[in-house]
Amino acid sequence: MRYFIWFGYDGTNYHGWQIQPNGVTIQSELQRCMSLLLREDISVTGAGRTDAGVHARRMAAHFDTDVVFDQTVLVKKLNGLLPVDIAVYGVEQVDADLHARFSATSRLYHYYVHTQKSPFHRQYSLELHYVLDYQLMNEAAQLLLEYDDFGAFCKAGSDVKTTICHITKAQWHQTSPTEWYFEIEANRFLRNMVRAVVGTLVEVGRHRMPLDEFRLVIEGKRRTQAGESMPAQALFLEDVKY
Repeated sequence: MRYFIWFGYDGTNYHGWQIQPNGVTIQSELQRCMSLLLREDISVTGAGRTDAGVHARRMAAHFDTDVVFDQTVLVKKLNGLLPVDIAVYGVEQVDADLHARFSATSRLYHYYVHTQKSPFHRQYSLELHYVLDYQLMNEAAQLLLEYDDFGAFCKAGSDVKTTICHITKAQWHQTSPTEWYFEIEANRFLRNMVRAVVGTLVEVGRHRMPLDEFRLVIEGKRRTQAGESMPAQALFLEDVKY
């Protein structure tokens, strides 16, 4: 039988989602605890692969098992066994052909920035020390919706078969006089893509890259032409939709 597990995590102390040979990951911790509780080797497949230091507010994964268990009890026991920075929200049985990664219709990410020093934001938002033109950045963000090939924002050396993504939402939002976040939603994302997009939009916001150049960066499909990749701690996978 196939089950979906919904969870969230603070990625600060992890080497990302995917199991690594020399580092603790979200996937390794989840599999370790589930295997202990269900008393068999459990393999979980996530909806995506977040990088080291990136957080997830609501992530999904699937696993297969013939072990009979109480879903509510399993959630409670998992939360008691998992580290404090990983929380399970629910477990539900699904159709056998539902896949956490390939069945997802969209992923939603937020990237948070602030301009006033705060001890409470340092692990979850990027402190900026320069003024940005958010109106201009939103004009640039809307250009993303006109394209579907984002090779310009794909980390060099990535083993992806295609750089085609369908972005349906891309916009900056202000939540206080000193706080903003960038919201982007697409059917899929390339490795490092959101942080590279944000870094390039920041170049636009600092008036270092005009809109026509931003368009040329997208059309050029070369990572070296885009902006720098922004730090990981301010990026959140907010939701996965099916």
